Amino acid sequence: MVLDQCRFHILLLQYYKMAALKEQLYLLCSDYISKRETEIKKVIAEAQDAAANDTKSSAGDKCETGREMMQQEINQNQGRLNELNKLKATLEHLSPTQTGAVAIPGSIVYTNNGNFYIAISAGPLKADNTSFYAISAASPIGAKLMGQQVGYAFELNGKKFVVEEVE
Repeated sequence: MVLDQCRFHILLLQYYKMAALKEQLYLLCSDYISKRETEIKKVIAEAQDAAANDTKSSAGDKCETGREMMQQEINQNQGRLNELNKLKATLEHLSPTQTGAVAIPGSIVYTNNGNFYIAISAGPLKADNTSFYAISAASPIGAKLMGQQVGYAFELNGKKFVVEEVE
């Protein structure tokens, strides 16, 4: 009985540690989105100001060309902002507390060639003194990992990967 209680407490501690790690990775991804959103909005505002100032200080074809270039930059960054909103929606649908033996969005997957957080493509992250790659389920490696469990092996870009743990 005492042994069962000890096992239960160990499992409970492992669960809380895993949940805290997932929450930390989730927040890092959220920060990534927020920083990119701020940068893009700043670029849009600067382009709008430049277009407004160009209108006041220029004349003729030069003015039209400058305004058109600024409008193209604004449109391009509006597109980036729309893509960022899609990433935000994807992240909001994840549950940092879900667990399972099969890799799904929100899972942490440990392999012999790196640790992956299946969420959004946010690149390398560091949490709990461990390196992770935040990847999208639609990315090449994300697609390989989705639905897989411990022991699954695959090759991608000449590298062999073996799933060692799924949280």
